[in-house]
Amino acid sequence: MKAFVDNLGLAFSTLRGNPLRSLLTLLGIVIGAATVVAMMALVEGFRIRVNSDLEGLGAGAFQVQKWPVAFGHIDRAKYAKRRDLTREQGEALRSLPHVGHVSIEAYHQGRERIATRTRATKPSIQVGGGVPDYQYGNAVTIGDGRFFTDTDIALGGRVAVIGADVADVLFPGESAVGKEIRIRSSPFTVVGVAERRGATLGGSQDGWVIIPLDPYYQVLGRVTNHNIAIQATSPEDFNKAQDEVIARLRSIRGLRGLQENDFDIYSNETLTGTFNQFAAVVAAATFAVTLLALVVGGIGVMNIMLVSVAERTREIGVRMALGARRRRILSQFIIEAVTLSLLGGILGVLLGAGGAIMAREVWAIPSSVPAWAVLLSLLSASGAGVVFGIYPAIRASRLDPVEAMRTE
Repeated sequence: MKAFVDNLGLAFSTLRGNPLRSLLTLLGIVIGAATVVAMMALVEGFRIRVNSDLEGLGAGAFQVQKWPVAFGHIDRAKYAKRRDLTREQGEALRSLPHVGHVSIEAYHQGRERIATRTRATKPSIQVGGGVPDYQYGNAVTIGDGRFFTDTDIALGGRVAVIGADVADVLFPGESAVGKEIRIRSSPFTVVGVAERRGATLGGSQDGWVIIPLDPYYQVLGRVTNHNIAIQATSPEDFNKAQDEVIARLRSIRGLRGLQENDFDIYSNETLTGTFNQFAAVVAAATFAVTLLALVVGGIGVMNIMLVSVAERTREIGVRMALGARRRRILSQFIIEAVTLSLLGGILGVLLGAGGAIMAREVWAIPSSVPAWAVLLSLLSASGAGVVFGIYPAIRASRLDPVEAMRTE
């Protein structure tokens, strides 16, 4: 232990003797450690946010869509050949034993401008057409007023439920319920305002308007393809409801035997899996950058250690002449290399964590520094010190003491 402490003291004295040279040598390791911590903090932050935001589908809920939810390239030509999901197919799912609610939804690409007589939003609002079950299939909680009902639809009422962002812009400081909004110049009466959900992945979840399907077709145009959101009778019946929906849709759409489904089903678990694919790609890219940075930093450590051996040849000879064993010289230079690399790792961790915290506090980008990323960075930096410091250490331990003391 005393030998280790002595070697550690020698390592720090060497670093203090050449601070600028040591700092420049550490740049590669600092960059590698900072990259690991910063990127993993962002991935972890997004993972936590995604898991929280995916509650938007609700417990026991899933969606049926024509297009898959996937990360990266998909064969759009293949999926474009799929037949559209129709309103009638959605209605046919209501009689299934373990299906509690069926939300049939229509959307157009692009966003809309929502207005009143005195105010208007930017053309960034998603307007959708739906049925009363929309609130259950999408876990919408009404904060003011109510959701539209079958009675509203039967009476032909042009009613709307709006998100909190729309209410803030059009009706600041007052209740939006009972007020009139205009969608493409067509009037709708607001019957409910949803509770605020906040932002997710850089975008708000509250900039939307839902109106009944028939008025949607009249004002924004008919759609041939629909999304269908299903709420099981209970979370425990989720798998049964999913199996029933798949079987009924396959029958309705004329799929037989081993023919693959011409529709996709996704749930919270599906979206989590999609995000994990993204996280795996980011982790692989981070690993590649880190490995390159550690190799560059390790070469720098090896270089400075070889220079250190050359500069201290006489000192090494004197120590060996006074009885220092070769393994003591070997451990001295390995500890010095590891200390140098570990210092770079610590600086990198501080830099990466600081960047992640700044991103969270200044730009509201979700980030959370995982302990394993810090540990991995420090272990990688130390490992680089061992790997790239062992050759200079072996070279120092094999010096001939007599020849070393003659060196000027």
